[in-house]
Amino acid sequence: MPEFDWRSPDSYKSLQDAEVTDIAWECLRRNVNYRREYEAMMANSPNGEVTDAFRRKWGICFRP
Repeated sequence: MPEFDWRSPDSYKSLQDAEVTDIAWECLRRNVNYRREYEAMMANSPNGEVTDAFRRKWGICFRP
């Protein structure tokens, strides 16, 4: 497996065409608190749906 060099511009070439929502999702999914709350919510959700309060708290209310 190649080592990731965070200082090399070549390491970020795949992000050149990324949408802002893609980058936001990458940051959010790496957030330990977000993952913990998401897992707890899913464990207590009978239908597996994300609540509006959770969406607002974590800023995942994207406009069309």
